[in-house]
Amino acid sequence: MVFNRYVDAQDPLPGAHTALTEPNGFVAWGRDLSVARLEEAYRKGIFPWGPSDEENAVFWWSPNPRMVLLTDQLRISRSLRKRLRQIETQQKSSDAPSYIVKVDTAFQAVMTACALRTPEGQQETWITQNLLNTYTSWHHKGQAHSIELWKQDPLTGNQLVGGLYGVSLGRMFFGESMFSFETNASKIALAYLVSFLRQHNVHMIDCQVHSPHLASLGAIEIDRSDFITHIQKAQRAPELPWASGWLDAEGALHRDETVFP
Repeated sequence: MVFNRYVDAQDPLPGAHTALTEPNGFVAWGRDLSVARLEEAYRKGIFPWGPSDEENAVFWWSPNPRMVLLTDQLRISRSLRKRLRQIETQQKSSDAPSYIVKVDTAFQAVMTACALRTPEGQQETWITQNLLNTYTSWHHKGQAHSIELWKQDPLTGNQLVGGLYGVSLGRMFFGESMFSFETNASKIALAYLVSFLRQHNVHMIDCQVHSPHLASLGAIEIDRSDFITHIQKAQRAPELPWASGWLDAEGALHRDETVFP
C-alpha cells in the first residue's frame, strides 16, 4: 500500500470525502496525535488506526461504507438477556451484587485490556502507548469514556472482567474497542451503554469497520455520506451528563459510588 498523503501538524486534516477507495478509506498520515487533532478527526468522521511504526506515524481513515449500531437495534441473544436479567435482579435485591457496570472509574485499565486483543491477521495491537496516552488525556478532558463490567468477590476483591471505551461528542458516541475476560462481558457493557445512550436520545454508535462480531449484535453498514450528515448534526447537540459512577439496567447513571464500592 502507498501512503503518500502527508499532513503537517499545523495543517487541517482533509475532509472524509477525500478518502481513497483502496486502501479502504485512507485519508492521510502525519505525526500529530494531540487531543486537538483527535477531536478534529472525529468531528470530520475520521479516526486513527494502524499501521504504525517506530517513528510514531499516525494513519487517518474514513471507510465507506461505515459500520454503525443504531441504539434501537441492538441484538441481544437469549443467553445474554438471561445474564442481564440476573444482574438486574441482584442489583435490586442485594447490597453487594456479583456484577456491577461502572462508568469512567478505570479508563486506562480498560484501554490497556483492549490493547491485549490482537486483531485477527495482525502481529501486534494497533493501540500503541502513544494512543493510550493521548486518549487518556482526552478522557481527562471529558470526551473519552469507559464502560466497565466489574465482578465483585468478597474473597478476591473487585475484578475488571470486561468493558469498552469510546468518544462522546454531543449526541454521538464513537465506539473504539471492547474486551472480555469472561463470556459476554463486553456485550453486557455494551447493553448498558446502549440503555444509557437511549436515555439521552443518542441514536447511533460508530463502529468504524465491518466485523462478523459487530454484525451479530445488530450493527449495519451505511454510506459514508449519510454517516457524516448524521454526526454533523448530532455533535452540535448538548453534551451528555457523563460522570464517574455506576449504571442501572434502565441506563440511569448514579454518581454515588458508595452504593457499590
